[in-house]
Amino acid sequence: MASDKVYTYAEIKAESEDKNSTVIVIHNVVYDVTDFLNEHPGGEEVLLEQLGKDATEAFEDVGHSTDARDMMKKYKIGELAESERSKKEEKKATAVPKTDAGDGDSSWKSWLLPIAIGLLATVAYRFFFLSQDDSGKP
Repeated sequence: MASDKVYTYAEIKAESEDKNSTVIVIHNVVYDVTDFLNEHPGGEEVLLEQLGKDATEAFEDVGHSTDARDMMKKYKIGELAESERSKKEEKKATAVPKTDAGDGDSSWKSWLLPIAIGLLATVAYRFFFLSQDDSGKP
């Protein structure tokens, strides 16, 4: 799929009507998600509601995983024309790569705090409750 084609919303609408494709825009990138409709975990209706529109807000509201964001790459067919981009969207688009630029460390870091709390709770339990049992023995 050509990823360097530039689309306007009129072309996106025509693509959706003429080729019976499901084309959406997320962060100024144009995706043809027709082949993904049956696989989408939220159901095809969610994608069809965004047909030919900017689906960025709906996409971000759900909080898609890094895996979902990586999966999107194969459905990319182009970019939204500069003249069609909103100023608000351009600001968001520049911020998104920074949050997605993680190197995979976030998954183990998210477990670090709960594990540390669990270890501290275990040590505290053993120290306070088991030491009381030891002091009561003759």
